[in-house]
Amino acid sequence: AEANAFSRGMPSRRQPAAAPGAMQPHTLHDDVACGAAIEDGPRPSSITHSLERTWSLDSSGMPRIAPFGLLEPPSSMPPTPALTSAQVSGQRMLEQPLLDGERLLQELVEAPVTRLARCMDFLHRLLAFTGPGWLMSIAYVDPGNLEADLQCGAQYGYMLLWVLFWATGVGLGMQLVAARLGCVTRQHLAEHCREHYPLRARVMLWLLTETAIIGSDIQEVIGGAIGLQLLLGVPLYVGVVLTAGAAFAFLFLERFGTRPLEMFFGMLIMILACSMGGLFAIIHPDQGEVLEGLLVPRLPASAVSQAVGMVGCIIMPHNLFLHSALVQSRVIEPGEEHEAIKLYSIESTAAILTSVMINTFVVAVFAKGFYGHPEADQIGLKNAGSFLGKSFGQPLRIIWALGLCAAGQSSTMTGAYAGQWVMQGYLRLKVKPWKRAIITRSMALLPTLFVAIYFNQGQGGLDTLNSYLNILQSLVLPFAVVPLLLFAGSRSVMGDFALPRLAKAFAWLATAVVMAANLFLFVQQFGGVVTPGLIAGLIIYTTAVAYVAAAVDVWTLGKCPA
Repeated sequence: AEANAFSRGMPSRRQPAAAPGAMQPHTLHDDVACGAAIEDGPRPSSITHSLERTWSLDSSGMPRIAPFGLLEPPSSMPPTPALTSAQVSGQRMLEQPLLDGERLLQELVEAPVTRLARCMDFLHRLLAFTGPGWLMSIAYVDPGNLEADLQCGAQYGYMLLWVLFWATGVGLGMQLVAARLGCVTRQHLAEHCREHYPLRARVMLWLLTETAIIGSDIQEVIGGAIGLQLLLGVPLYVGVVLTAGAAFAFLFLERFGTRPLEMFFGMLIMILACSMGGLFAIIHPDQGEVLEGLLVPRLPASAVSQAVGMVGCIIMPHNLFLHSALVQSRVIEPGEEHEAIKLYSIESTAAILTSVMINTFVVAVFAKGFYGHPEADQIGLKNAGSFLGKSFGQPLRIIWALGLCAAGQSSTMTGAYAGQWVMQGYLRLKVKPWKRAIITRSMALLPTLFVAIYFNQGQGGLDTLNSYLNILQSLVLPFAVVPLLLFAGSRSVMGDFALPRLAKAFAWLATAVVMAANLFLFVQQFGGVVTPGLIAGLIIYTTAVAYVAAAVDVWTLGKCPA
């Protein structure tokens, strides 16, 4: 099977057939679903890629879903579903020569049926590609985002909803570029960085990405722990252990295949959406003001730092690595890259729009309930449930806690996948996947446990820490975006699927705006006073980003689009 072949000028890589009777190691579920031996072979030495390809269709023509690879070696999905025998026979009947009258009558009778069949076939294919985009979108509604949302609503009302909308739009564009890179090249972003960057640059990029992942994990696990504290009354550090342990336990759903795991993620997203939607319906914010906040830009001088922090918590660097790896769970046949990119774009857009809706619910709820409140600036993730309970009744406190648990649990689980793919791509550790998962989870759990113990009695410091972690995400973002745009814009990497000039121009412009916002926020954190230390920090930061843009290996990448 030419699972790694590239179309339109991309080099073709064939895998040798497996020995007779050879079976690819998989779960019992996969072997039963497949019903046949799986062909496998060594990958070319020029490609640093751990994702092994699997080709199989079940009896209904739907792709067989294989594990992502946290607990098993990562395996990928077959291509889009083939036509069924009924569809093939129907096409042959239409191809038979008929008299003009008969042809006209048949077209009149069968045209609606044909359109319906095409629509069903498209939905059939879209369903086969549905999953990675929704897992990616969880990072846009994690507890860090929810805290930024509630603080924006409580302190500035509906005025910053437009920042949320446009920042999410920029994030969607970057996610689509990451999906395009993984779909076309069959390598995720960390693997490209290892292949095209020298050792020093790789080490710097890996350390920065791991730092961002740890910071994100602290927000996610703490958020889930706060939800458990509201529901069960357990101490914060106990909630951290329960959230992290439950996340790792739920990942064993992968043993039953990827679809059950994706459905579990979908259930968590549904719980979160229903919780925040329920709060919105009960508190009933002014929908006209919500619409005005989304469409009319307003930015008070006091809200600039909060707006920039929203950009940092919405667009997370590790999520680009995650999405470029998740899309490889569906193997694309040579020549079907265009359709796969289109289907992934539709799926990802639907998922991101859902995240915008959830975030808008949170901003609107706290804008309606607490904007202008004397203690509005004291509301944070830990005490938001208490404020809701005192103002609108204890049932709303429970609803908020359920949504917070769903957000923390789902984002913690996707963080596990992001951590393993980043470590595997940069370091190529020769360890079993479950051991690598334990390593990546421990790197994040230990700092999170320390934070939970330290801030167990108070919330003000925890909210401040969360704000700094959002700034951290924003500062690290260029170190993921710049390599992504270099690779996605290079014809030697992407072939005919390289980003068009206009798309590259918009992408680089968005990156420049994010960097400018980062520099402004960096200055604001020092009180706006320009000091020699501040100037040195700005020079080091901009130099590091420029180094990442210039250090890429031009011999393996080709002419850089920068």
